Amino acid sequence: MTSNQASRLIGAVFGLVFVLANAGALPTAAAVALRVLAVAVFIGLFIALRRTRAPQPADGAAPKPFGRGYRLVVAAEVVAALAGAFVVNRVLHAPQATVAWISLVVGLHFFGLAAVWRMPPLRLLAAAMAACGAAGLVLAASGASLAVIATVAGIAPGALLLGSVWWTVRTTPAATAVTP
Repeated sequence: MTSNQASRLIGAVFGLVFVLANAGALPTAAAVALRVLAVAVFIGLFIALRRTRAPQPADGAAPKPFGRGYRLVVAAEVVAALAGAFVVNRVLHAPQATVAWISLVVGLHFFGLAAVWRMPPLRLLAAAMAACGAAGLVLAASGASLAVIATVAGIAPGALLLGSVWWTVRTTPAATAVTP
């Protein structure tokens, strides 16, 4: 698996986790349907990722996907997520806002990855996920139900991640020979 495939797989895993973790706030029938759909999409993406190859730059100028810049962005994301979750839960006593905070931080981290990976299209995903997180924080502060917060700040970002991976797989040429 190439680093490009691995980065897409990471995005798909997190998309799946967002949906699985937050669907429980919905009525059982909706939760089960969303979870089954998310797992099916993930399996389809996993298979498709194994059959695609990302184009390699001819000049070799592309940055290392998991190099120092990536590690710094992820480290900042983890620190912000943990510190914010602590404040949201222990200081503000608003655990219903935790998923919104996490979505906001994950969305913002994609701005950093867009810069590090020199992939401006990632900014669209970053903005959409950050908007979901910010909207979820507003909803939590205004007393919205957990189901509404989970849908806006958890399920929607999960769908955005899965959808963005699907889009990149859809636009990547299929491999000519696939090894199991």
